Amino acid sequence: MMSTKGTPGTPTSPSTSPAAPPPLRPSASPASPASPASPASPAAASPSPSASASPSPSATPAPFDTDVLVVGAGPTGLLLAGDLAAAGLRVTVAERRAEGRSNLTRAFGVHARTLEQLDSRGLADELIATGTPITDLRLFGGLSLDLSRLPSRFPFLLITPQYEVENVLHRRAVSTGVDFRYGTELRGLDQDADGVTAELSGPDGPATLRARHAVGTDGLRSAVRSALGLPFPGASVIRSIVLADVRLAKEPGHLLTVSASPSGNAFAFVAPFGDGWYRVMGWDRRRQVADDVPVDLDEVRAIAREALGTDLGMHDARWISRFHSDERQAPAYRSGRVFLAGDAAHVHSPAGGQGMNTGLQDAANLSWRLTAVLRGEAPDPEALLDGYQAERHPVGRNVLRSSGAIVRLAMARTPLQRAARDLAARLVGTVRPAAARAMGQISGIGVHYGPGTRRVPDLKLREGRLYELLRAGEFVLVTPEGAAPALPRTAPVAADRVVHATWANPARHDTLLVRPDGYTTPL
Repeated sequence: MMSTKGTPGTPTSPSTSPAAPPPLRPSASPASPASPASPASPAAASPSPSASASPSPSATPAPFDTDVLVVGAGPTGLLLAGDLAAAGLRVTVAERRAEGRSNLTRAFGVHARTLEQLDSRGLADELIATGTPITDLRLFGGLSLDLSRLPSRFPFLLITPQYEVENVLHRRAVSTGVDFRYGTELRGLDQDADGVTAELSGPDGPATLRARHAVGTDGLRSAVRSALGLPFPGASVIRSIVLADVRLAKEPGHLLTVSASPSGNAFAFVAPFGDGWYRVMGWDRRRQVADDVPVDLDEVRAIAREALGTDLGMHDARWISRFHSDERQAPAYRSGRVFLAGDAAHVHSPAGGQGMNTGLQDAANLSWRLTAVLRGEAPDPEALLDGYQAERHPVGRNVLRSSGAIVRLAMARTPLQRAARDLAARLVGTVRPAAARAMGQISGIGVHYGPGTRRVPDLKLREGRLYELLRAGEFVLVTPEGAAPALPRTAPVAADRVVHATWANPARHDTLLVRPDGYTTPL
């Protein structure tokens, strides 16, 4: 769950795109006064998170090469790019890694709310076929959550490696015409009243790209965030975690295994790739060393034996490393025409498997907003774009808290701390409201954005399932049979783009406007 980010699978030839992307303009000479600052320079763009703090005006804005530049082709960037391109927008993705598939992965779990988002894009069934659903989520101190009680079409956690998620999202992005630029790094970023100018360095040398908006989905060391001059406050929550991808002589007792030693001095995690390889992570309180201190398989085995009671006969390690896990969050997810999402906006411990899922839901929240604004359909574009920060920043903060709490409970050291942990585990496991709240937080099903803006389950309508209707990428207006489909003037969508549906239950007389991300819009 905390290894090098995987890259997407081998893409289809660019000739399959609906339209050939425009070539990048050669970069201006470094001596040119119009050349943007480097990514590390806080002067590269306004650091203000407020949309009212307008970027500096440009006397002669350059023509646009693309509508949206997405920096980073991990899961968050791929979902966002695919959504925008499916809506008819021009999208360019700059990815510093070379083209090709990697079997390295950070995450192994896809939660219920993420599967709902993928279902609304027609991708959930394809992804589920790559993994194994589990309903019994076991954490620490005997805590077990029965995910089968989730009020969702997907009442489980799907165990599948991150690269399978990326492969599914990458195929969709290619099919919608996204322009991928591999081996390309962001070197500078500037914005004005009309758009964003990015200085890129790729296989053909430096080049300049002009976009109407840019989104940084480029991870912990985000070049976009650095270019904006935004801080990334936080600290390491846990150090000296060892990781190995291995074969096992003995299968674990559970598909996803997490356990701490009785003393609280060690814990271990085991998850399958699904092809005979397993990811093992471990931590030993008594061996806290720097990330660059060598680690061998014997160290991983010793931690597993203490935390799990067995090393499962692990052998033939293909990758071993040591790392630390941070808790950090950017204070703003928006700066003028530039946005942050996924690990570029927030990072936290792998506990609960919420990282990749939170990033994907960031992308789902942002994509429909950018679409509405770039189509000219938003009555108040600035307020709509500000809504991304207003809704997703608190979610990121809550994920930092919940994942941090899980890992700190797992690290409980004193007898009193371990007793409190075990009591908390029993309460969550036996008291239904507490269990429902914990499952809602971890799975994302319980995430709401305030009064009038709540997650909508997969309703049965006369025209089919709600999440099937959402596959059009548009708002869905649900009315009683025979009612005229009237939109409020404040709705950020053109009336002719709304999908109209009627309640399957004739007893329903209310009207519901559902956003493309599956949340209600107040009427």
